Amino acid sequence: MTAADNEDELEAQFAQWRQYVQRRPELRQADSEELEDHLRASVDQLVAVGLRADEAFLIAVKRMGGLDDLAREFAREHSERLWKQLVLTGDTDGQGAGTRSRRDLLVMVSCAVGAAVSVKVPELFGMRLDEDGQFYAPNFALFALPWLAAFLAWRRQARPALIGVLLALFGLGAVAANAYPLADDSQSLVLTAIHLPIALWLVVGLAYVADDLRSARRRMDFIRFTGEWFVYFVLIALGGGVLIAFVVGTFEAIGIVPEDFIQQWLVPCGVVASVVVAGWLVEAKQSVVENIAPVLTRLFTPLFTAVLLAFLIALAWTSGGIDVEREALILFDLLLVVVLGLLLYSISARDPLARPGLFDKLQLALVVSALIIDVLVLREITHRITEYGTTPNKAAALGENVILLANLAWSAWLMLGFVRRRTPFAALERWQTGYLPVYAAWSWIVVLVFPPLFGYL
Repeated sequence: MTAADNEDELEAQFAQWRQYVQRRPELRQADSEELEDHLRASVDQLVAVGLRADEAFLIAVKRMGGLDDLAREFAREHSERLWKQLVLTGDTDGQGAGTRSRRDLLVMVSCAVGAAVSVKVPELFGMRLDEDGQFYAPNFALFALPWLAAFLAWRRQARPALIGVLLALFGLGAVAANAYPLADDSQSLVLTAIHLPIALWLVVGLAYVADDLRSARRRMDFIRFTGEWFVYFVLIALGGGVLIAFVVGTFEAIGIVPEDFIQQWLVPCGVVASVVVAGWLVEAKQSVVENIAPVLTRLFTPLFTAVLLAFLIALAWTSGGIDVEREALILFDLLLVVVLGLLLYSISARDPLARPGLFDKLQLALVVSALIIDVLVLREITHRITEYGTTPNKAAALGENVILLANLAWSAWLMLGFVRRRTPFAALERWQTGYLPVYAAWSWIVVLVFPPLFGYL
């Protein structure tokens, strides 16, 4: 192995260490940079006395004294490179880590209970989940997401000023959900029920990055957190379905029908509490799902690519137009959002130093296919608006597809440059994390501006 190869291997090890350290919620960006400086200095000293670069790196990590807990976690995650032999020594469950875990558990349980209680509070004012859908549809996210944000803000030790901003934004969401006179069949009610959770989820993102608001890496960590949270939430939901089946079966066997309990208590309280529990699981068991989620992206990326290409071929073969009625608009927007989600999560899970490969080309094909579909949908929406006039649904879809078009178009360009080895992968990361405020701004516009703009239709 040449000296250049050794240098590349050493830099790859530093990048792996840096990526791991920057995911630690208790460390700020400045902390991780200082740690890396110490690590590099130690490696240089060991290399100077005759050790190989890879040996020096492993020993330098071991010597980082007060960071033994951090080193052990890094060792478990990268055990394939003899980390167990060099780092996993002594007690693996430090007293400080155990105390922090117990505190996290207590705070999580408190927040989950708070969410479960809050979803029942409206019943004190005569509201019922099965009768007042007009109230619960736009408000449901407000029963869960503030509690998840509270848990994350506590973990990140958010400053009082940021906590005030979080409270103000959640308060604004409550006003948007309840201040406008929207009828049960109002399009604006549906748009609020769809867009307000998106806007509030990005408020949760503020709590997540509270320890380093300006860091692009922390924003990418929030994207990763979103994907992992979704995986855990789905797993909890599946387990909840099994629990409900057992409850129904066992109680009916003794002549008790628990339908009201399930509909009025178990399901709503369980759903909002699960939002908090899933967030806690991501924070506490991050490495478990990190091994699952990249596999899911590699499984579904080729499947969605095949579906989109088949759709484009069928569209060209039949020479038909695209239906842009409300249900179809929602379907196409969901499809584009899923594609974007696959792209975002695969970016967050990818080694930034790895060379472009077949999977990157497959992702480029997926993004280009989604981009073509977005252009076709935009053309149909524009034609319908020009011919028949606009509605809240069509206006919202137009704006969302324009926003997705800009993101997908520049993503495709950056991915093409990366595949051709002319653009660094970091440019694609920065573009995606920097685009998050655009989604937040549009969601708030739809929630706050659209209802009065369209006469509360």
